[in-house]
Amino acid sequence: WMAGGDKRRSVGDSFLLHELDIALDMDRYIKDIYSQSIVHVMRLDGESDFEWTMRKTCYLSLTHFLRILLDRIDRISTAVGLEVRLPFCDHRLVEYVYNTPWLLKTYDGREKSLLRGASLDLIPTSINKRVKSPYPSIQDPAYTVKLRDNIREYLPSSNHAIFDLVNRDWLTRTLSKSVITNGSRNSLERVYDLALWLDIYKPELKLS
Repeated sequence: WMAGGDKRRSVGDSFLLHELDIALDMDRYIKDIYSQSIVHVMRLDGESDFEWTMRKTCYLSLTHFLRILLDRIDRISTAVGLEVRLPFCDHRLVEYVYNTPWLLKTYDGREKSLLRGASLDLIPTSINKRVKSPYPSIQDPAYTVKLRDNIREYLPSSNHAIFDLVNRDWLTRTLSKSVITNGSRNSLERVYDLALWLDIYKPELKLS
């Protein structure tokens, strides 16, 4: 929402069938869900447009994206017999830092400025200054290669239920590109998620 909004979608760019995309009115749906998601975000008196935007961004990260992070770390740790503690998710700390002005949160031009500053004399400099890990985004190029290979298995099938939802031409065109952008990779992940969901649960689709 905050990074691209409507700019992320353009004519012919959706992986959904054109008629389905129109019927679902995804652009309106995205706008409506966004409006509902920020309805409780209060704008402070005298707050600049930039600070207001960053406040909404932080709120969306806490109420939406954080759920994905917590679920993923729980699944990963459980799979190897570990129990993870997340002290920075203490609600008192989150509530306190949430109201800190964004310019203070990034006072030195880096991410996690407050945390780095607060822990400067507590942890080694090599840890304090190291580059933030992009978790949970996978950076290994092999991931995208494997994703494409898995999805290509569905293309020969003309009767798979995935093509009741997904534009085959878009899929073929995207898979043939030499470079997959982050936006295209996200769409390919959604397509693969849908295909697996259809394979596992075999729902009855009623499209009208």
